[in-house]
Amino acid sequence: MTTIHPARIIRVIPDSIAAEVGFEPGDAIVSINGSNPRDLIDYQFLCADEVLELEVLDAAGKNHHLEIEKDFDEDLGLEFETALFDGLIQCNNHCPFCFIDQQPPGKRSSLYLKDDDYRLSFLYGSYLTLTNLSQKEWQRIEQMRLSPLYVSVHATEPSLRIRLLKNPRAGQILTQIKWFQQRRLQIHAQVVVCPGINDGIHLERTIRDLASFHTGEVPTVASIAIVPVGLTRFRPTQDELIPVDKFTAIEVIAQVRSLQQEFRQKLGSTCVWLADEWFLIAGEELPGESEYEDYPQIDNGVGSIRLFLKDFATAAEKLLPPKVQTRRLTWVVGNAVEKAFQPILQRLNSVEGLDIRLRALKSDYWGQNITVTGLLTGHDLLFNLQGQDLGNGILLPNVMLKHGESLFLDDISVEEVACRLGTKIFPIAGVEELIKTCIAPID
Repeated sequence: MTTIHPARIIRVIPDSIAAEVGFEPGDAIVSINGSNPRDLIDYQFLCADEVLELEVLDAAGKNHHLEIEKDFDEDLGLEFETALFDGLIQCNNHCPFCFIDQQPPGKRSSLYLKDDDYRLSFLYGSYLTLTNLSQKEWQRIEQMRLSPLYVSVHATEPSLRIRLLKNPRAGQILTQIKWFQQRRLQIHAQVVVCPGINDGIHLERTIRDLASFHTGEVPTVASIAIVPVGLTRFRPTQDELIPVDKFTAIEVIAQVRSLQQEFRQKLGSTCVWLADEWFLIAGEELPGESEYEDYPQIDNGVGSIRLFLKDFATAAEKLLPPKVQTRRLTWVVGNAVEKAFQPILQRLNSVEGLDIRLRALKSDYWGQNITVTGLLTGHDLLFNLQGQDLGNGILLPNVMLKHGESLFLDDISVEEVACRLGTKIFPIAGVEELIKTCIAPID
């Protein structure tokens, strides 16, 4: 049985109800109207009421009982240490392509936690396999209408999915999707393509099976993302996986594009999309903006480059001046996006006084020839940039860093990298911050 811990507060939003009441970071909520919230979902549901009776544990360990009156659904203004107060539901599969198993030993423990938790899927869009849910959890998904969830399918043929996940429960996927359908709940599906295993006729069957649920006013399978398997040099040598090469990428693009055309005619929607990596590996142009509809799987790398280019063009029109104080900055990205980001680079360097130099790196740390920006590590920056003139500093996309911290995936801190490279590092999030950092006054 899992233990529910008090929900520890890390931030109190200024001018909020919680700030007025006197909450402080370090306090923890034990119960709300007599119920112990097991996660952020419970907390949000319980806090919707107009009258709240709270049991609170302060940082010194003293209990307090508070009553708060507020408007229905009005937020208290609290942020918590974690979204899960009863612990993470971990994965019970043994997928050979799991990124967690493709890391070196000896790093921070959080890097080795295998998340397969439906609550994080609902709250943050992380992917789960549905293989580890108890009847109680299925009931909670139904009762609380936790939709959409993001599901790693990989294959719909029972025997093939069991082989991929190395779990006898994995073969139930189509029955589980029908369960969602019967309750008018939605999922976004992901298929990680492993060449020679679930590609070719297997990939077509999986896509068609999933697309058969893309019907009605509330399609059960809202979208399908096709993603290439990512391999690192730390993966077990006895596995059966081979990397996606240019030839394979070209084949998969052609196969999926044919299905997209069919689905647009039959279903009125593209339904299935390819992750940007396929086009980068194949050396092909990215699809146009109109092909992505409402970007249903943007966080899975489906259309993220196209949207970044669009957002940059809009922000540049508004924010970029004709001239700035002379400065030179080094913009570090993964080499997968080097070609795609050339229009951005040209536009930035059209500003008089601004000299942005793109360093598109492959990852020596992971042993990858084609690397997305989010997988670059502190080691990679040191390996590629040490001893070089980096100008006034490095523009560092914060997708390389652990959420909310200044640590790379290899546990090296931003501060250490800056010190060893002898330069400033400017973490940036999104196009507006990229532009504002480029044109900000130089100290």
